[in-house]
Amino acid sequence: MIAAFDAHYIGDERASAAAVLFRNYTDTESVAEFVGLTGAVSPYMPGQFYRRELPCILRLFEQFDRAPDEMLIDGYAMLGDQPGLGQHLFQSFSGKILVIGVAKSKYRNSAGVEVFRGRSKRPLYVTSAGVDPHEASEIIRLMHGAHRVPALLKRVDLLAKEKIHYSSGVRVGKVGY
Repeated sequence: MIAAFDAHYIGDERASAAAVLFRNYTDTESVAEFVGLTGAVSPYMPGQFYRRELPCILRLFEQFDRAPDEMLIDGYAMLGDQPGLGQHLFQSFSGKILVIGVAKSKYRNSAGVEVFRGRSKRPLYVTSAGVDPHEASEIIRLMHGAHRVPALLKRVDLLAKEKIHYSSGVRVGKVGY
């Protein structure tokens, strides 16, 4: 199973995290979706995004019946020679679950593999932990969807955004599986 994660924030007060699970990178739909809210998130600090997002992802993992074999994150696995969110997530699981980071913007001093999808003139930046970044970039290139961002990554982004905008308390939801 493959899991893709994303999170959205309202200031330093709360965050919404979402995950979609799917079997193959070419899948058109998820087999399960998870969302959750959390409060008291860490403030954003450039180069230390993992301090903010990693706890949200790990909390969402509590809903899973089993760990995925591979993970995708919205962000960087490596920031140049420094660990990014993906590397910290990889280490959280003792290097047993590979992580692919897919970023929509370039971070200074980072060396992500540029992936152009659809007709977009702007690349995605792919980094990884536990798998060669060039192999990871080919995986992202082959994912379903005709646009710059693969369809299942758009889906997880939408789930996290929706949850943060119309939720009033800490609630967790699980769909399918």
